[in-house]
Order: sequence, then structure tokens, then C-alpha cells
Amino acid sequence: MFTLVHLDTPPPEALKSQVLQMVVDYFSDISPAPLTPSNPLYQLYQYVIGYEVHLYLQAMDSAVASSARLILALDDDDPSQVLGFALYLPSQDDPEACTLVYLAVQASRRRHGIARAMLQQMTARRPHAELACVASQVPIFEALGFRVLAARGPQVLLNTRDYSSNGLVAVQDLAPIFQSKDVRQIHTYLLKQNGSKAMSDAERKRDYLLDQLARQAQALVAERLT
Repeated sequence: MFTLVHLDTPPPEALKSQVLQMVVDYFSDISPAPLTPSNPLYQLYQYVIGYEVHLYLQAMDSAVASSARLILALDDDDPSQVLGFALYLPSQDDPEACTLVYLAVQASRRRHGIARAMLQQMTARRPHAELACVASQVPIFEALGFRVLAARGPQVLLNTRDYSSNGLVAVQDLAPIFQSKDVRQIHTYLLKQNGSKAMSDAERKRDYLLDQLARQAQALVAERLT
């Protein structure tokens, strides 16, 4: 069994490190650009998404009411162990609205109601909830009470209602992360390790994947909204 904990301040370091490890481990499940380990860009995108979540958790230490909220599922037998997490952003100007940023559950503990319980706790606080995921994951969230609204790039937009909130959320800007010194160093390392041709091929494969996901998203939305 598990216990849910809702946090509006940063989690203890031991729990935070487990959350960040889950982000890395389940990168392909939760990323809007779900590259596979065979793509040389995989490590770079892993770093970016991990750092993004780190910034969200770090910002929870501020007094800003719109900063991220974190729901943790902890193991009842060992509360120091994180079984799953949901990171969401409350709307700045709509008290009912929020956006789910990332959701993950330990692979060995899936299909035990953890994701459903975390989403139920989130929507109990913010019932007008929105999220985006790749087309293949849509049935999972439909089963949890979300409905398809539209295609958004490589992802499908879902909501607990049949319309989006007009409220604003404080989404992390990824551009500075991609332009950071650390990312440039990782890219340089990957370039030296794999060569320019392999990196160019990796970028083409990434772009092809995103185009493919966008077509799948559009097709699914057209099917659902017909």
C-alpha cells in the first residue's frame, strides 16, 4: 500500500533525489520528445528534463502562489521510498485550474491505483485539470477521467472538462536550459564521442519522431472528436 503526501514546499533532499531519478529513468515515458537510448541525443534531453524538474522543485521554496505543487506516493512499509510522483502547476488566476507537468510511477508498482490516486488528489484541489501526452498514452488518461481537446505538436491535449481554462500557469522556460553551459558541454562531449555525422543523423531521427508523433496526435484527435 501507499500514502499520498501533498507538498507546496520543496521535498526533503532524499525524496527529491528519488523524484529526479525517476524523471531520468522514465524519460521516454514522460518526455514530450520521447527519444530512445539508441539516439545519441538521449542523454542531452535526459539532462534537460531532469534540470527542468529540479527548477520546478527549487522554485517551490519561493512565496509565489503559482509555483509548482508535488504529490508523492510513499511506500507504507518504508515511507522513505517514493513509489510515484505528480508535479503540477496551479493556475495563477483560476482557483479551480491546474496543469499536470509530469507523472510517473515506479515500473514495479504500476497498475496498483497509484497514478489514479495522485490525480484524484490533484483534481480534488484543482478540478479543472489539463495535461498533454503522446497519442499512445491517451487511453490511460481517458480511463482516469480526462477527455481529448486538441492536438498540440507531438502531443494530445486533455482536460477534465471539455474546454481549457483561461487561467495562466507559470511554465518553466526551457530555452535558457538548452542554451546553458552544461548543455553545451554535454553536446560537445556527445559530438566528440559519436562524430558529427551520427549527431546529424540523431537530429534527423528526433525530427522524424516528432513529426510522426504530431501526425498520430492529429489522427487521434480527429477520431475522438468526430
